[in-house]
Amino acid sequence: MMTADPNLNESTPPEPLLRLPEPDRARLAEALQELLAHGSILGLESGHLGLYTWCRQNYEWLRETASLAGLDVALLHEERMVQAIPRVGSMVLHLRQDATLVWLALWYAADVRWRDEGETQAFITVADLNALLRDQLLPDAVGQISRGRLREILRQAARFNLINFQASESFEDSGIEVLPAIRRVVPFRELAEWSEAANAFKKGEATIVATSEEEAEA
Repeated sequence: MMTADPNLNESTPPEPLLRLPEPDRARLAEALQELLAHGSILGLESGHLGLYTWCRQNYEWLRETASLAGLDVALLHEERMVQAIPRVGSMVLHLRQDATLVWLALWYAADVRWRDEGETQAFITVADLNALLRDQLLPDAVGQISRGRLREILRQAARFNLINFQASESFEDSGIEVLPAIRRVVPFRELAEWSEAANAFKKGEATIVATSEEEAEA
């Protein structure tokens, strides 16, 4: 019969990994959970200003801790946003083709309003989105995305802080506000890059590599 090594019971417990006051530990945990679940923290959204402010004031703590989870963190002052950027493949989202198409359309609609029309916010309806998909992106894709599937895609985009989605009794009248986070998640710097991605989609080659969670290919 083996006897226990008495030295194992007398070993000194390791020091805590994070020597932070309990309120800061709680805030750090909240920030990491938000980044892992949604990909970003939006300081302009109700209820998140306090968390965004804490992240800004304690950015080094957040950055070092997030790196342990495979994330880089960008602090975007102008947009009041903390953005998670995956560093490892398992943290990357690979969209199905229909979702890729919709996210391309959302980026385009927002870019037109922000860049071409000089608007500070980008509002469209589901009817506007369908018209863009039909007339400007892929005319032959009409009818391929059902209402139910489009609703799922929009809810996914809302979960990753890319849009605010306001459902209406008539689905086509539902409101979509495209949020600035889409510029980072769908990282086109200009319309030419968007056009290349749209052409790749037409050839069946497009995949948007985005946030911090993986969706399996259908």
